[in-house]
Amino acid sequence: MDSGRHQRIAERFQLALALDDFSERMLRQKLRRKHPEAPAAEIDAMIGAWRLRRPGAEQGDGEGTPIAWPPRRG
Repeated sequence: MDSGRHQRIAERFQLALALDDFSERMLRQKLRRKHPEAPAAEIDAMIGAWRLRRPGAEQGDGEGTPIAWPPRRG
């Protein structure tokens, strides 16, 4: 791979991480408004629970048809 392509991949990855951080901060703010009495640890637990049950998380984040892992050899 050329260095320009490496740079574009790195920039896209950094953007994905920044978007994830931003979305978590927004969710945290929403949960604090909804549960003003909740301690930080409880808000953290709510965020963790959301990550596990959000749409698409049930089968992982990959595209395609879920398969058993490790795949069976026939």
